[in-house]
Amino acid sequence: MIFIKLEKKWNTTQFVEISGGLKRLIISFKSLKFSIFTKILASSIMETIEISGIIGMFAMALLTLNMVMGMMLSTAYKKSSYWKKLPEQVKKLSIIDLHNYTAYVSLFLILVHVILIPLDPKSGFSFMDIVQPLNAPHQPKVVLLGFIALIAILVVIITTQKSIKKKLGFKFWKTIHLISYCTAILFVIHGLLMDPLLKDRPTDWIDPEKMLAELCGVVLIVATVLRRKAA
Repeated sequence: MIFIKLEKKWNTTQFVEISGGLKRLIISFKSLKFSIFTKILASSIMETIEISGIIGMFAMALLTLNMVMGMMLSTAYKKSSYWKKLPEQVKKLSIIDLHNYTAYVSLFLILVHVILIPLDPKSGFSFMDIVQPLNAPHQPKVVLLGFIALIAILVVIITTQKSIKKKLGFKFWKTIHLISYCTAILFVIHGLLMDPLLKDRPTDWIDPEKMLAELCGVVLIVATVLRRKAA
């Protein structure tokens, strides 16, 4: 009887220990899964600065397209042999409407790009640094280029409104509108030289983001040369 009772006692104790161990193992496994999940989640969520940089790239590409269409509109592009070779679906597109729409979308994206930066405490930027770019904590001269480009885009879009355009007169309006060509170049230079993570790193010329800026620059140069030949 004593032996049986001791055996039962030992079996109960062993069961408690085993169940306790299993419980701790399950808790540890759950903690590990949660830790892995949070790390994956944290790595998949982009910082505000990164989102701002991506939006800035889209704005740069769209602004480049806008400038190219603007150059097309200033020439007899429909008589060009290149235009005649394009598919009929493309030739039916209204370049004027696309030119106007891309200008507004570019401006919107640039404003979002700018506003997002001070919202990230890691950036070190304040909204005053955006308005006074030479006081910016990172690459103030490069920030100044972006600021000038933004102001130029605003001027071009505002003066393109029919009522203002009529008051300015066509010649003066056209002079102001030509500023837009320089605007795109400034924005491309800003995109090339600015460190997207705001760590003041030198430009990595083979980085995909920088290569996009380089491509936009080449497109603008080629378009300008072709525009001058067509004049």
